[in-house]
Amino acid sequence: MMIFALATEADIDAMSVLRLAVTENVLSDPSRITRQMYEDYLQRLGRGWTCKIDGRLVGFSYAASEDASIWALFVQPGYEGRGIGRLLLARAVDWLFERGAATVRLSTGAGTRADRFYQAQGWRGQPSASGKDSHYTLTRSAAATSNAQPK
Repeated sequence: MMIFALATEADIDAMSVLRLAVTENVLSDPSRITRQMYEDYLQRLGRGWTCKIDGRLVGFSYAASEDASIWALFVQPGYEGRGIGRLLLARAVDWLFERGAATVRLSTGAGTRADRFYQAQGWRGQPSASGKDSHYTLTRSAAATSNAQPK
């Protein structure tokens, strides 16, 4: 059974391990994402959510309140395709819209499964100038009038 909850400091080590285990959108410099960043986005700069199955963290998301963006969304390899990412994304997007955001933003590696995932969720995408990343937006009005907002 999937258990979704707000992320806590107790989840940070498992989130960091999961972040380093992904096979796409791999960090070129893992030291770039610090424990302090995870802590800051728990309450001060945003919110985070986790998904656990049998007590094991299998996914997490973070929403950044200052720029109304998705700072992180990751699912443990082997657990993709079960709706975990969609449900974690919904929590982050809903939280940002509840806080008054008109548009939510995110970016991901171009041509990845994540790139296709956001397209399938109804987000509007544009490639970056370098072509290495895709930048996405989801407006509150688009989410309200279509199935673009994850359920």
